[in-house]
Amino acid sequence: MEKADKDLLINHHLSNSHHMKIQWEEFFKSKDETPAKKATLVEKASIVGRVGLMILSCGTGSWRVRDSMNTIARVLGITCSADIGLLTIDYTCFDVNNKSYSQTLTLPATGVNMTKLNELERFVRQFDAGNGNWNIGQIHRRLGEIEHLKSRYSPFYAGLAAAIACAGFIFLLGGGIPEIICAFFGAGLGNYTRMKMGEKSITMVAKIATAVFVACVTYFISFHLMQMIFNIKSSHIFGYIGSMLFVIPGFPFITAGLDLSKLDMRSGLERMAYAILIITVATTVGWATALLIGIHPGNMVKLGLSPICLTAFRLLASFCGVFGFSLMFNSKVNYAALTAIIGAISNTLRLSLVDFVHMPPALAAFIGVLLSGLVASFIREKVGYPRIAITVPSVVIMVPGLYMYRAVFNLGLTRISLGAYWATEAIMIVIALPLGLIAARILTDEKWRHAS
Repeated sequence: MEKADKDLLINHHLSNSHHMKIQWEEFFKSKDETPAKKATLVEKASIVGRVGLMILSCGTGSWRVRDSMNTIARVLGITCSADIGLLTIDYTCFDVNNKSYSQTLTLPATGVNMTKLNELERFVRQFDAGNGNWNIGQIHRRLGEIEHLKSRYSPFYAGLAAAIACAGFIFLLGGGIPEIICAFFGAGLGNYTRMKMGEKSITMVAKIATAVFVACVTYFISFHLMQMIFNIKSSHIFGYIGSMLFVIPGFPFITAGLDLSKLDMRSGLERMAYAILIITVATTVGWATALLIGIHPGNMVKLGLSPICLTAFRLLASFCGVFGFSLMFNSKVNYAALTAIIGAISNTLRLSLVDFVHMPPALAAFIGVLLSGLVASFIREKVGYPRIAITVPSVVIMVPGLYMYRAVFNLGLTRISLGAYWATEAIMIVIALPLGLIAARILTDEKWRHAS
Protein backbone atom coordinates (compact mmCIF):
# COMPACT_ATOMS: atom_id res chain seq x y z
CA MET A 1 0.00 0.00 0.00
CA GLU A 2 1.37 3.42 -0.97
CA LYS A 3 2.02 6.07 1.65
CA ALA A 4 -0.73 8.35 0.25
CA ASP A 5 -3.28 5.56 0.62
CA LYS A 6 -2.16 4.86 4.19
CA ASP A 7 -2.48 8.55 5.10
CA LEU A 8 -5.96 8.61 3.58
CA LEU A 9 -7.06 5.65 5.70
CA ILE A 10 -5.68 7.26 8.84
CA ASN A 11 -7.44 10.58 8.19
CA HIS A 12 -10.67 9.07 6.87
CA HIS A 13 -13.73 9.66 9.06
CA LEU A 14 -16.98 7.81 8.39
CA SER A 15 -20.22 9.73 8.72
CA ASN A 16 -22.26 9.21 11.88
CA SER A 17 -25.49 10.39 10.25
CA HIS A 18 -28.40 8.00 9.69
CA HIS A 19 -28.10 8.83 5.98
CA MET A 20 -24.32 8.57 5.80
CA LYS A 21 -22.77 11.57 4.07
CA ILE A 22 -20.56 10.76 1.10
CA GLN A 23 -17.01 12.11 1.31
CA TRP A 24 -16.75 12.88 -2.38
CA GLU A 25 -13.17 14.15 -2.34
CA GLU A 26 -11.95 11.00 -0.58
CA PHE A 27 -13.88 8.78 -2.99
CA PHE A 28 -11.92 9.99 -6.02
CA LYS A 29 -8.52 8.38 -6.65
CA SER A 30 -7.35 10.51 -9.56
CA LYS A 31 -5.35 13.64 -8.79
CA ASP A 32 -7.08 17.01 -8.63
CA GLU A 33 -5.22 18.09 -11.78
CA THR A 34 -6.77 15.26 -13.79
CA PRO A 35 -9.09 16.58 -16.55
CA ALA A 36 -12.65 15.42 -15.94
CA LYS A 37 -12.83 13.83 -19.38
CA LYS A 38 -9.81 11.63 -18.55
CA ALA A 39 -11.16 10.46 -15.20
CA THR A 40 -12.28 6.89 -14.68
CA LEU A 41 -15.86 5.82 -15.38
CA VAL A 42 -16.49 5.56 -11.63
CA GLU A 43 -15.34 9.14 -11.11
CA LYS A 44 -17.28 10.51 -14.08
CA ALA A 45 -20.42 8.74 -12.89
CA SER A 46 -19.91 10.12 -9.39
CA ILE A 47 -19.71 13.67 -10.73
CA VAL A 48 -22.98 13.11 -12.58
CA GLY A 49 -24.61 11.69 -9.44
CA ARG A 50 -23.36 14.42 -7.15
CA VAL A 51 -24.74 17.16 -9.41
CA GLY A 52 -28.07 15.34 -9.67
CA LEU A 53 -28.35 14.84 -5.92
CA MET A 54 -27.57 18.49 -5.20
CA ILE A 55 -30.22 19.67 -7.68
CA LEU A 56 -32.73 17.19 -6.22
CA SER A 57 -32.07 18.64 -2.76
CA CYS A 58 -33.34 22.04 -3.99
CA GLY A 59 -36.89 20.69 -4.31
CA THR A 60 -37.17 20.63 -8.08
CA GLY A 61 -38.80 17.84 -10.08
CA SER A 62 -37.23 14.79 -11.67
CA TRP A 63 -37.27 16.16 -15.23
CA ARG A 64 -34.91 19.00 -14.32
CA VAL A 65 -32.67 16.68 -12.30
CA ARG A 66 -32.41 14.15 -15.13
CA ASP A 67 -31.82 16.88 -17.71
CA SER A 68 -28.88 18.26 -15.72
CA MET A 69 -27.41 14.79 -15.15
CA ASN A 70 -27.70 14.05 -18.86
CA THR A 71 -25.94 17.30 -19.77
CA ILE A 72 -22.98 16.51 -17.50
CA ALA A 73 -22.87 12.91 -18.76
CA ARG A 74 -22.82 13.92 -22.43
CA VAL A 75 -19.98 16.36 -21.87
CA LEU A 76 -17.99 13.62 -20.09
CA GLY A 77 -18.65 11.18 -22.94
CA ILE A 78 -20.82 8.69 -21.07
CA THR A 79 -24.48 7.66 -21.09
CA CYS A 80 -26.67 8.04 -18.00
CA SER A 81 -29.93 6.26 -17.20
CA ALA A 82 -31.59 7.49 -14.00
CA ASP A 83 -34.64 6.65 -11.88
CA ILE A 84 -35.41 9.62 -9.64
CA GLY A 85 -37.67 9.89 -6.63
CA LEU A 86 -38.35 12.51 -3.99
CA LEU A 87 -35.18 11.76 -2.00
CA THR A 88 -33.37 9.06 -3.98
CA ILE A 89 -31.57 8.68 -7.29
CA ASP A 90 -30.81 5.24 -8.73
CA TYR A 91 -28.69 5.55 -11.85
CA THR A 92 -26.27 3.72 -14.11
CA CYS A 93 -23.59 5.23 -16.34
CA PHE A 94 -22.21 3.47 -19.43
CA ASP A 95 -19.10 4.15 -21.49
CA VAL A 96 -17.92 2.98 -24.92
CA ASN A 97 -15.67 0.27 -23.46
CA ASN A 98 -18.57 -2.01 -22.53
CA LYS A 99 -18.36 -0.92 -18.89
CA SER A 100 -21.05 0.40 -16.58
CA TYR A 101 -21.24 1.74 -13.05
CA SER A 102 -24.34 2.05 -10.84
CA GLN A 103 -24.99 4.09 -7.72
CA THR A 104 -27.87 4.77 -5.36
CA LEU A 105 -27.80 8.18 -3.70
CA THR A 106 -30.18 9.34 -0.97
CA LEU A 107 -31.02 12.62 0.74
CA PRO A 108 -31.95 12.75 4.44
CA ALA A 109 -34.68 15.35 3.79
CA THR A 110 -36.01 17.64 1.13
CA GLY A 111 -36.56 21.38 0.99
CA VAL A 112 -36.74 24.32 -1.40
CA ASN A 113 -33.76 26.56 -2.19
CA MET A 114 -34.03 28.61 -5.36
CA THR A 115 -30.71 30.42 -4.91
CA LYS A 116 -28.81 27.14 -4.77
CA LEU A 117 -30.79 25.78 -7.72
CA ASN A 118 -29.87 28.84 -9.76
CA GLU A 119 -26.17 28.38 -8.94
CA LEU A 120 -26.30 24.69 -9.85
CA GLU A 121 -28.00 25.37 -13.16
CA ARG A 122 -25.36 28.00 -13.88
CA PHE A 123 -22.67 25.41 -13.10
CA VAL A 124 -24.25 22.95 -15.53
CA ARG A 125 -24.49 25.60 -18.27
CA GLN A 126 -20.87 26.67 -17.75
CA PHE A 127 -19.66 23.07 -17.74
CA ASP A 128 -21.54 22.43 -20.97
CA ALA A 129 -20.36 25.66 -22.62
CA GLY A 130 -16.75 24.92 -21.66
CA ASN A 131 -17.06 21.42 -23.11
CA GLY A 132 -16.06 19.94 -19.77
CA ASN A 133 -12.53 21.34 -19.80
CA TRP A 134 -12.32 21.44 -16.01
CA ASN A 135 -10.20 19.27 -13.80
CA ILE A 136 -11.49 17.20 -10.90
CA GLY A 137 -10.23 19.64 -8.29
CA GLN A 138 -12.04 22.58 -9.90
CA ILE A 139 -15.30 20.62 -10.03
CA HIS A 140 -15.08 19.59 -6.38
CA ARG A 141 -14.26 23.09 -5.23
CA ARG A 142 -17.14 24.67 -7.15
CA LEU A 143 -19.68 22.05 -6.08
CA GLY A 144 -18.41 22.35 -2.50
CA GLU A 145 -18.94 26.10 -2.57
CA ILE A 146 -22.52 25.67 -3.82
CA GLU A 147 -23.24 22.86 -1.37
CA HIS A 148 -22.20 25.00 1.59
CA LEU A 149 -24.22 28.04 0.53
CA LYS A 150 -26.14 29.14 3.59
CA SER A 151 -29.74 30.25 3.50
CA ARG A 152 -30.02 33.86 2.39
CA TYR A 153 -32.35 34.59 5.28
CA SER A 154 -32.09 33.99 9.01
CA PRO A 155 -35.02 32.46 10.91
CA PHE A 156 -36.15 35.98 11.83
CA TYR A 157 -36.39 37.10 8.20
CA ALA A 158 -37.89 33.77 7.16
CA GLY A 159 -40.54 34.34 9.81
CA LEU A 160 -41.10 37.86 8.52
CA ALA A 161 -41.50 36.51 4.98
CA ALA A 162 -44.13 34.04 6.18
CA ALA A 163 -45.88 36.84 8.08
CA ILE A 164 -46.07 38.99 4.93
CA ALA A 165 -47.25 36.05 2.83
CA CYS A 166 -50.01 34.98 5.20
CA ALA A 167 -51.14 38.54 5.84
CA GLY A 168 -51.72 38.87 2.11
CA PHE A 169 -53.23 35.39 1.97
CA ILE A 170 -55.84 36.06 4.63
CA PHE A 171 -57.06 39.22 2.88
CA LEU A 172 -57.54 37.20 -0.30
CA LEU A 173 -59.66 34.79 1.74
CA GLY A 174 -61.91 37.64 2.87
CA GLY A 175 -60.18 38.84 6.02
CA GLY A 176 -59.98 42.44 7.17
CA ILE A 177 -57.43 44.42 9.17
CA PRO A 178 -57.84 42.45 12.44
CA GLU A 179 -57.36 39.13 10.62
CA ILE A 180 -54.36 40.51 8.72
CA ILE A 181 -52.64 41.69 11.90
CA CYS A 182 -53.28 38.50 13.83
CA ALA A 183 -52.26 36.28 10.90
CA PHE A 184 -49.09 38.36 10.51
CA PHE A 185 -47.96 37.60 14.05
CA GLY A 186 -49.18 33.99 14.03
CA ALA A 187 -47.50 33.01 10.76
CA GLY A 188 -44.34 34.96 11.60
CA LEU A 189 -43.80 33.24 14.93
CA GLY A 190 -44.90 29.87 13.51
CA ASN A 191 -42.39 29.90 10.66
CA TYR A 192 -39.66 31.29 12.93
CA THR A 193 -40.23 28.27 15.18
CA ARG A 194 -40.08 25.91 12.20
CA MET A 195 -36.80 27.43 10.97
CA LYS A 196 -35.19 27.24 14.41
CA MET A 197 -36.19 23.58 14.67
CA GLY A 198 -34.78 23.04 11.19
CA GLU A 199 -31.41 24.31 12.38
CA LYS A 200 -31.48 21.46 14.91
CA SER A 201 -32.35 18.95 12.14
CA ILE A 202 -35.69 18.13 13.78
CA THR A 203 -37.83 15.76 11.72
CA MET A 204 -40.39 17.22 9.32
CA VAL A 205 -43.55 16.03 11.08
CA ALA A 206 -42.47 17.55 14.40
CA LYS A 207 -41.53 20.85 12.72
CA ILE A 208 -44.85 21.17 10.91
CA ALA A 209 -46.94 20.18 13.93
CA THR A 210 -45.15 22.55 16.29
CA ALA A 211 -45.15 25.44 13.83
CA VAL A 212 -48.89 25.14 13.16
CA PHE A 213 -49.66 24.91 16.89
CA VAL A 214 -47.55 28.00 17.64
CA ALA A 215 -49.15 29.90 14.75
CA CYS A 216 -52.72 29.13 15.84
CA VAL A 217 -52.07 29.92 19.51
CA THR A 218 -50.29 33.18 18.60
CA TYR A 219 -53.25 34.20 16.44
CA PHE A 220 -55.61 33.41 19.31
CA ILE A 221 -53.57 35.50 21.78
CA SER A 222 -53.24 38.39 19.31
CA PHE A 223 -56.96 38.34 18.67
CA HIS A 224 -57.85 38.54 22.35
CA LEU A 225 -55.39 41.37 22.92
CA MET A 226 -56.97 43.31 20.05
CA GLN A 227 -60.42 42.49 21.36
CA MET A 228 -59.54 43.89 24.78
CA ILE A 229 -57.91 47.03 23.36
CA PHE A 230 -60.09 47.80 20.34
CA ASN A 231 -63.25 45.82 21.12
CA ILE A 232 -63.25 44.04 17.75
CA LYS A 233 -65.98 41.59 16.79
CA SER A 234 -65.74 37.92 17.78
CA SER A 235 -66.13 36.84 14.15
CA HIS A 236 -62.60 38.06 13.40
CA ILE A 237 -61.26 34.97 15.16
CA PHE A 238 -62.17 32.88 12.11
CA GLY A 239 -59.08 34.22 10.35
CA TYR A 240 -56.85 31.93 12.40
CA ILE A 241 -56.69 29.62 9.38
CA GLY A 242 -54.57 32.23 7.60
CA SER A 243 -51.85 32.00 10.24
CA MET A 244 -51.02 28.39 9.33
CA LEU A 245 -51.00 28.65 5.53
CA PHE A 246 -47.22 29.15 5.36
CA VAL A 247 -46.85 25.35 5.55
CA ILE A 248 -48.71 24.80 2.26
CA PRO A 249 -46.53 22.37 0.24
CA GLY A 250 -46.80 24.24 -3.05
CA PHE A 251 -43.56 22.95 -4.54
CA PRO A 252 -44.23 19.22 -4.08
CA PHE A 253 -47.84 19.66 -5.24
CA ILE A 254 -46.83 21.38 -8.47
CA THR A 255 -43.73 19.30 -9.23
CA ALA A 256 -45.75 16.13 -8.59
CA GLY A 257 -48.17 17.12 -11.33
CA LEU A 258 -45.34 18.04 -13.71
CA ASP A 259 -43.54 14.75 -13.09
CA LEU A 260 -46.70 12.70 -13.57
CA SER A 261 -47.33 14.47 -16.87
CA LYS A 262 -43.88 13.31 -18.04
CA LEU A 263 -44.64 9.76 -16.80
CA ASP A 264 -42.02 10.04 -14.05
CA MET A 265 -44.43 8.05 -11.93
CA ARG A 266 -42.12 7.29 -9.05
CA SER A 267 -41.15 10.91 -8.48
CA GLY A 268 -44.67 12.21 -9.07
CA LEU A 269 -46.34 9.79 -6.68
CA GLU A 270 -43.69 10.24 -3.99
CA ARG A 271 -43.99 14.01 -4.18
CA MET A 272 -47.75 13.83 -4.03
CA ALA A 273 -47.57 11.55 -0.99
CA TYR A 274 -45.14 13.97 0.66
CA ALA A 275 -47.45 16.92 0.01
CA ILE A 276 -50.46 15.01 1.34
CA LEU A 277 -48.49 14.09 4.47
CA ILE A 278 -47.70 17.76 5.16
CA ILE A 279 -51.31 18.79 4.58
CA THR A 280 -52.58 15.97 6.80
CA VAL A 281 -50.26 16.87 9.68
CA ALA A 282 -50.91 20.61 9.39
CA THR A 283 -54.68 20.41 9.12
CA THR A 284 -54.98 17.78 11.85
CA VAL A 285 -52.90 19.84 14.28
CA GLY A 286 -54.86 22.95 13.32
CA TRP A 287 -58.13 21.10 13.89
CA ALA A 288 -57.02 19.76 17.28
CA THR A 289 -55.69 23.16 18.37
CA ALA A 290 -58.93 24.86 17.34
CA LEU A 291 -60.98 22.36 19.36
CA LEU A 292 -58.74 22.86 22.41
CA ILE A 293 -59.05 26.62 22.17
CA GLY A 294 -62.75 26.42 21.40
CA ILE A 295 -62.92 27.92 17.91
CA HIS A 296 -64.10 26.60 14.55
CA PRO A 297 -64.10 27.68 10.89
CA GLY A 298 -66.61 30.33 10.01
CA ASN A 299 -67.30 33.19 7.64
CA MET A 300 -65.30 36.35 8.17
CA VAL A 301 -66.87 39.80 8.25
CA LYS A 302 -67.61 41.04 4.72
CA LEU A 303 -65.41 43.96 3.72
CA GLY A 304 -67.99 45.75 1.58
CA LEU A 305 -65.44 47.09 -0.91
CA SER A 306 -66.34 48.25 -4.41
CA PRO A 307 -65.12 46.06 -7.30
CA ILE A 308 -62.39 48.57 -8.19
CA CYS A 309 -61.11 48.88 -4.62
CA LEU A 310 -61.34 45.12 -4.11
CA THR A 311 -59.32 44.47 -7.26
CA ALA A 312 -56.68 47.03 -6.27
CA PHE A 313 -56.29 45.55 -2.79
CA ARG A 314 -56.18 42.04 -4.25
CA LEU A 315 -53.28 43.07 -6.46
CA LEU A 316 -51.43 44.38 -3.41
CA ALA A 317 -52.28 41.37 -1.23
CA SER A 318 -51.31 38.93 -3.99
CA PHE A 319 -48.01 40.75 -4.44
CA CYS A 320 -47.30 40.47 -0.72
CA GLY A 321 -48.31 36.81 -0.63
CA VAL A 322 -46.17 35.74 -3.58
CA PHE A 323 -43.26 37.93 -2.47
CA GLY A 324 -43.29 36.35 0.98
CA PHE A 325 -43.46 32.80 -0.38
CA SER A 326 -40.60 33.54 -2.79
CA LEU A 327 -38.41 34.69 0.09
CA MET A 328 -39.38 31.56 2.03
CA PHE A 329 -38.09 29.60 -0.96
CA ASN A 330 -34.76 31.43 -0.57
CA SER A 331 -35.06 33.53 -3.73
CA LYS A 332 -33.16 36.80 -4.09
CA VAL A 333 -35.19 39.90 -3.31
CA ASN A 334 -35.16 41.20 -6.89
CA TYR A 335 -36.32 37.86 -8.30
CA ALA A 336 -38.93 37.59 -5.53
CA ALA A 337 -40.29 41.01 -6.50
CA LEU A 338 -40.42 40.01 -10.17
CA THR A 339 -42.25 36.79 -9.29
CA ALA A 340 -44.63 38.74 -7.06
CA ILE A 341 -45.63 41.02 -9.94
CA ILE A 342 -46.48 37.99 -12.09
CA GLY A 343 -48.36 36.32 -9.25
CA ALA A 344 -50.29 39.48 -8.40
CA ILE A 345 -51.61 39.77 -11.95
CA SER A 346 -52.46 36.09 -12.43
CA ASN A 347 -54.02 35.56 -9.00
CA THR A 348 -56.11 38.73 -9.24
CA LEU A 349 -57.30 37.56 -12.65
CA ARG A 350 -58.29 34.21 -11.12
CA LEU A 351 -60.27 35.80 -8.29
CA SER A 352 -61.93 38.28 -10.65
CA LEU A 353 -63.05 35.48 -12.95
CA VAL A 354 -64.68 33.72 -10.01
CA ASP A 355 -66.35 36.78 -8.46
CA PHE A 356 -67.30 38.88 -11.47
CA VAL A 357 -67.69 36.31 -14.27
CA HIS A 358 -68.90 33.49 -11.97
CA MET A 359 -66.44 31.05 -13.49
CA PRO A 360 -65.90 27.74 -11.62
CA PRO A 361 -62.88 28.11 -9.27
CA ALA A 362 -60.96 25.23 -10.87
CA LEU A 363 -61.24 26.66 -14.38
CA ALA A 364 -60.31 30.13 -13.14
CA ALA A 365 -57.26 28.63 -11.40
CA PHE A 366 -56.22 26.91 -14.63
CA ILE A 367 -56.39 30.20 -16.55
CA GLY A 368 -54.49 32.09 -13.84
CA VAL A 369 -51.73 29.50 -13.69
CA LEU A 370 -51.54 29.31 -17.48
CA LEU A 371 -50.92 33.05 -17.56
CA SER A 372 -48.19 32.72 -14.91
CA GLY A 373 -46.51 29.95 -16.89
CA LEU A 374 -46.59 31.85 -20.18
CA VAL A 375 -45.24 35.06 -18.67
CA ALA A 376 -42.57 33.15 -16.71
CA SER A 377 -41.36 31.47 -19.90
CA PHE A 378 -40.87 34.87 -21.51
CA ILE A 379 -39.25 36.40 -18.42
CA ARG A 380 -36.89 33.46 -17.96
CA GLU A 381 -35.29 34.13 -21.33
CA LYS A 382 -34.55 37.69 -20.20
CA VAL A 383 -33.27 37.11 -16.65
CA GLY A 384 -31.86 33.57 -16.87
CA TYR A 385 -33.47 32.48 -13.60
CA PRO A 386 -34.91 28.95 -13.29
CA ARG A 387 -38.45 28.81 -14.65
CA ILE A 388 -39.68 26.86 -11.64
CA ALA A 389 -38.39 29.58 -9.30
CA ILE A 390 -40.74 32.04 -11.01
CA THR A 391 -43.80 29.89 -11.66
CA VAL A 392 -44.27 27.92 -8.45
CA PRO A 393 -44.19 30.84 -5.94
CA SER A 394 -46.72 32.69 -8.11
CA VAL A 395 -48.96 29.60 -8.03
CA VAL A 396 -48.65 28.67 -4.33
CA ILE A 397 -50.94 31.57 -3.44
CA MET A 398 -53.67 29.72 -5.38
CA VAL A 399 -53.42 26.44 -3.44
CA PRO A 400 -56.77 26.06 -1.58
CA GLY A 401 -55.43 25.72 1.95
CA LEU A 402 -58.68 27.01 3.43
CA TYR A 403 -60.70 24.35 1.60
CA MET A 404 -58.32 21.61 2.72
CA TYR A 405 -58.54 22.70 6.33
CA ARG A 406 -62.33 22.91 6.30
CA ALA A 407 -62.49 19.44 4.75
CA VAL A 408 -60.37 17.92 7.53
CA PHE A 409 -62.15 19.90 10.27
CA ASN A 410 -65.59 18.69 9.20
CA LEU A 411 -64.45 15.13 8.60
CA GLY A 412 -62.92 15.15 12.07
CA LEU A 413 -66.35 16.01 13.46
CA THR A 414 -67.90 13.26 11.27
CA ARG A 415 -69.70 15.82 9.12
CA ILE A 416 -69.03 13.62 6.12
CA SER A 417 -71.17 15.43 3.57
CA LEU A 418 -69.75 18.88 4.32
CA GLY A 419 -66.20 17.53 4.59
CA ALA A 420 -66.54 15.78 1.23
CA TYR A 421 -67.81 19.01 -0.32
CA TRP A 422 -64.75 21.01 0.75
CA ALA A 423 -62.41 18.16 -0.15
CA THR A 424 -63.89 18.00 -3.66
CA GLU A 425 -63.51 21.76 -4.11
CA ALA A 426 -59.87 21.53 -3.01
CA ILE A 427 -59.06 18.53 -5.22
CA MET A 428 -60.45 20.19 -8.34
CA ILE A 429 -58.30 23.28 -7.82
CA VAL A 430 -55.21 21.24 -6.94
CA ILE A 431 -55.62 19.31 -10.19
CA ALA A 432 -56.05 22.52 -12.18
CA LEU A 433 -52.84 24.15 -10.90
CA PRO A 434 -50.24 21.79 -12.41
CA LEU A 435 -52.39 21.39 -15.53
CA GLY A 436 -52.05 25.12 -16.16
CA LEU A 437 -48.27 24.98 -15.86
CA ILE A 438 -48.14 21.84 -18.01
CA ALA A 439 -50.09 23.59 -20.76
CA ALA A 440 -47.80 26.63 -20.59
CA ARG A 441 -44.71 24.43 -20.67
CA ILE A 442 -45.97 22.47 -23.68
CA LEU A 443 -46.67 25.70 -25.55
CA THR A 444 -43.35 27.40 -24.79
CA ASP A 445 -40.69 24.69 -24.24
CA GLU A 446 -39.92 22.57 -27.28
CA LYS A 447 -37.49 20.34 -25.36
CA TRP A 448 -40.01 19.60 -22.60
CA ARG A 449 -42.86 19.13 -25.02
CA HIS A 450 -41.43 15.96 -26.58
CA ALA A 451 -41.06 12.52 -25.01
CA SER A 452 -37.67 11.06 -25.92
